[in-house]
Amino acid sequence: MNPDAKQIWKAPRWALAVLLAVLGMLGPFSIDTYLPAFSGIARSLGATPVEMQQTLSAYLFGFAFMSLFHGALSDSVGRRPVVLWGLAAFTVASAGCALSQSIGQLVFFRAMQGLSTGAGIVVARAVVRDMFPPAQAQKVMSQITIYFGVAPAIAPIIGGWLFVHMDWHSIFWFLTAVGVALWFANFKLLPETLHVSHRQPLKVSNLMQGYWQLGMDPRFLLLALASGIPFNGMFLYVLSAPVFLGEHMALAPTQFFWFFVLTISGIMAGAWVSGRMAGKLPPKQQIKYGFLIMLLIAVINLVANLLFKAHASWALFPISIFAFGWAMMVPVITLLVLDLHPDRRGMASSLQSFVGASANGVVAGVIAPLVMHSTVALAASSLAMMCVGLVAWVFMHRRWPDIGRSVAHPDH
Repeated sequence: MNPDAKQIWKAPRWALAVLLAVLGMLGPFSIDTYLPAFSGIARSLGATPVEMQQTLSAYLFGFAFMSLFHGALSDSVGRRPVVLWGLAAFTVASAGCALSQSIGQLVFFRAMQGLSTGAGIVVARAVVRDMFPPAQAQKVMSQITIYFGVAPAIAPIIGGWLFVHMDWHSIFWFLTAVGVALWFANFKLLPETLHVSHRQPLKVSNLMQGYWQLGMDPRFLLLALASGIPFNGMFLYVLSAPVFLGEHMALAPTQFFWFFVLTISGIMAGAWVSGRMAGKLPPKQQIKYGFLIMLLIAVINLVANLLFKAHASWALFPISIFAFGWAMMVPVITLLVLDLHPDRRGMASSLQSFVGASANGVVAGVIAPLVMHSTVALAASSLAMMCVGLVAWVFMHRRWPDIGRSVAHPDH
């Protein structure tokens, strides 16, 4: 934690949480805003469904790759420069998407978006731990998750409206405007939170040493799997939204927002509960309850889809409850990851994002196209990915039972 934290940020804690959440919102905005326009973009550019899916995969793999470096760079040059350069690159890439005349160009600029977007969420996590002790950090991380949840709820509404009343190009011009607004907001408001004494040398040897130190730490790998893989249990449905909502649920593009509102409501409610538990319940208990909720609802979802034909009147609710369980435990796991190696929090955030984003990319490029044709296959895949995270956490809990056992005091 930065010893000068109270002098760096004198405004209310929630104000910093809002600023950091807005940074993190850029990722879901980049994914969810253009989903309602999938079919329109495909017709306009003469693209196949597989090629359109590549616009998601390119973004996610770009995000995953650059996530390896955003946090590590912020450990050396500071948090603020990485955020500002990332936002500038995102703005240029969004304009490139808007100007694309072929599916190849769109895939290229979507990859550029992915390479730059991760700076916001990766660095935001490190900033939280720079500025707050553990229990307060959990509350702020939960607040960020709540605010962060607003973006995927409103993004498809905005995207659907722009697509219907203008065209798909307007969606990416909108993202360009968002990038410009965020750059100016962070240029004016975001302080440098990395203390000079905490900076790491910007040398290849030092970076390699850090990557090796974290990559060879089984605790880090298990925690990253426990948080990143279950996320795909609900993200699979987001990635499959054009088929899941448009074909299986028979919803129009302008009705997609019901799915996103329900899912994000689950995330926001789970994050709120996590914040209320901060400093009162041991972290491992919160994680246990989150996994129990996800396991039960994933099994119920699979059984329901086996027995009944999926319908929008009930098939959207299990995903929302799954999201609640995930959001209840993920702020806690994220802080456990950041505190494993306090001198490399930026790098830890980078690698955690890399694990999660790589899984997202595999799901987008491989799993989603294979299973989106069937609601039963979607439910089974969701359960399977949750189980990967559960097994990682159970192994972690048994091998290192002291991690997450104690309740952090709000001021320490």
